[in-house]
Amino acid sequence: MAKQSIFGRISTLVKANVNAMLDAAEDPQKMLDQLVRDYTNSIADAESAIAETIGNLRLLERDHEEDVRAAAEWGNKALAASRKADELRASGSTADADKFDNLAKIALQRQISEENEAKAVEPTISSQTEVVAKLKDGLNGMKQKLEQLKAKRSELLARAKTAEAQNKVHDAVKSIDVLDPTSELGRFEDKVRRQEALAAGKAELAASTLDAQFNELEDVGELTEVEARLAALKSGGTGAAALEK
Repeated sequence: MAKQSIFGRISTLVKANVNAMLDAAEDPQKMLDQLVRDYTNSIADAESAIAETIGNLRLLERDHEEDVRAAAEWGNKALAASRKADELRASGSTADADKFDNLAKIALQRQISEENEAKAVEPTISSQTEVVAKLKDGLNGMKQKLEQLKAKRSELLARAKTAEAQNKVHDAVKSIDVLDPTSELGRFEDKVRRQEALAAGKAELAASTLDAQFNELEDVGELTEVEARLAALKSGGTGAAALEK
C-alpha cells in the first residue's frame, strides 16, 4: 500500500468527528461497530506500511554509513600513498614516488565517489525519517481514537441495557395496572365470603336437625309418663293419688 494512501486514511480517520457521525447515524450501535472495524483494519495496514518504511529507511542509513566509512578509508589510503611518495621522492626515487602519487590520486577519486554516494542518499534519508515520524504520530492518533470508540461503544451498550431494563419495569407496571390486582382480590374475597356463608348454612342446618332430634326425645319421655300413670290407675289407685298431687 502506497505511503500516500496510508497518509490519506490516517488523516481522515484521525480527523473524523465521531460524535457527529453517531448523531447522523440511524443505528449508532452499528455505526460504532463499523468504525471500530475500520479503525482496527486501518491500524493493522498502517503498522505494516510503517514497518516496511522503517525497514527501507534503516537499509538506506546502513548504506550511507558504509559510504561514509568507505570514503574515510579511501582518504586514509590516499594519505598513506601520498606520504610514501614524499618519502621516496626525498630519497631520490622519483619513479616510485610518482607511482605512489598515482595511487593516492586513485584513492582520492574513490573517496570522492563514496562521498558523492553518501550525499546523494542523505535527502532521501531525511525525507523518509520525516515520513516515519508522521506515520508514527498518525498511528498513535488512530489508536487513541480507537480507544475512544471502544469506550463510546461500551457506554452506549451500558445505556442500551439500562434503557431495556427500565422498559421492562415500565411494561411490568403497565401490565399490573391493566390486570388491576385489587379487582382480582375483590373477586377472591367474594368467593371466600360465599364459602363462609355456605359453611354457616350447613352448621345451622346441622343444629336445626339436632334440635329436632332432642324434641322427639322429649315427646317420647312424655308418652312414657302417660303410660306409667295409666298402668298405676289400673293397678289400684296409685295413679289417682299422683294425679291429686
